[in-house]
Amino acid sequence: MAVESFSLPAIMAEEENLDPNTPNLIRIEKHVPAIKAICGGGDEGPSKEKKIMCGGEKSKSNTAIKPWHSFQNSWTFWFDNPSSKSNQTTWGSSLRSLYTFATIEEFWSLYNNMHPPTKWVHGADLYCFKHKIGPKWEDPVCADGGKWTMMFPKATLESSWLNTLLALVGEQFEKGDEICGAVLNFRTRGDKISIWTKNAANEKAQINIGKQWKELLGYTETIGFIFHEDAKTLDRTAKPRYTV
Repeated sequence: MAVESFSLPAIMAEEENLDPNTPNLIRIEKHVPAIKAICGGGDEGPSKEKKIMCGGEKSKSNTAIKPWHSFQNSWTFWFDNPSSKSNQTTWGSSLRSLYTFATIEEFWSLYNNMHPPTKWVHGADLYCFKHKIGPKWEDPVCADGGKWTMMFPKATLESSWLNTLLALVGEQFEKGDEICGAVLNFRTRGDKISIWTKNAANEKAQINIGKQWKELLGYTETIGFIFHEDAKTLDRTAKPRYTV
């Protein structure tokens, strides 16, 4: 487990979007179809098994800890504070890496200490990217990529974000090697989730990812894929090159 740059509890308190005092309970979301996949197919989440051995007049306890369940990749949560973004000199300078996790147990401990998306402030951005890939267009891995984007009402935002995260870290996408990460944007015009990919020109892979993501979330509206290069040059007038 690697801690990035800052103390997580301090950042949680500072940003007021994370609660550092919440116990690290392991929560199993019944509505998440991908949970069994990343928990090895079991019905129960990660846990610690405690065995008490008694003999004679003395009682001795031994704690047997089950092995932690590692992901194929390590992942990093990033956060962009709206108040910091207004003062940044260059885009992305206000981005902070919060925490890098590599196991199911670490993921749930982090996720369970975050406020639900419905309580985050407008203008904030929360990212979950593969470790050592920065959530910026300028990152070498992201430079030639693009993104799929979905819009969500508050009622389904949290479950859609969690399902997306579980599909990513649980390697549920057939073209998972093409994926850089996901971002949750809180906006007054509507909250949205995007999946960033590496090679926008690989149409077959992008279409596969878009279709699989829609199927995973049960999303029925048409979604578009925008090249990062188009977004950089055309800004909000950039048009999707692929749709599903």
